[in-house]
Amino acid sequence: MQWHQMLGFVAAVTPLTLIPGTSFTLVTQRVIAGSRADGVLVTFGSACGLFVHAAFAAAGLSALVMSSAQALTVVKILGGGYLIWLGVATWRSARRDAEAPVRARWRLPWAQLGGFGQGLWSNVLNPKAASVYLTLAPQFLTSSSPIAPQIAALVAAHVAVVLVWLLFWTSVVDAARTAIDTPRFRRGVSRLAGAVLVAFGVRTVTAR
Repeated sequence: MQWHQMLGFVAAVTPLTLIPGTSFTLVTQRVIAGSRADGVLVTFGSACGLFVHAAFAAAGLSALVMSSAQALTVVKILGGGYLIWLGVATWRSARRDAEAPVRARWRLPWAQLGGFGQGLWSNVLNPKAASVYLTLAPQFLTSSSPIAPQIAALVAAHVAVVLVWLLFWTSVVDAARTAIDTPRFRRGVSRLAGAVLVAFGVRTVTAR
């Protein structure tokens, strides 16, 4: 892989990364409701989700899923359902004290992972994240060289872009939280984040 191919990939994924999405929403909500550390955990969880997609793509599993209508539907339902659950749980948490835990009946098996688990699973179950390594990444690969090392280089660059952006946004939101730290403000952000996550979930399930 040539350096200009790497730069081309970075230029292609940067606008996609900057568009507000699930990770952006989760970082905002977790920092406002908790602390800067919670936003950092979501950020690294999202980054690890990219490694999962890259590994699946290198193994050919993602291509198999995306080529099968039934498998893709299952992934959409799982991903959308997870986001809807996350949005509802976030909305419900706004009705209680910021320190009050979410009731056990609303927890999923990985809920104990907190921000990291939310960032990881919201990315792993995102079909659009998978499509980056099935439609975009192949345009920057060289057929004469082994594919796995090239995908590893691309995902490392992608992760770097995601980390820089989300860690920067974490700091911005943390500064805002310090300046406007009131229960009403936290509840408002949690409710807005919950509604956005539900909307993302519905869009994921109904997307064609």
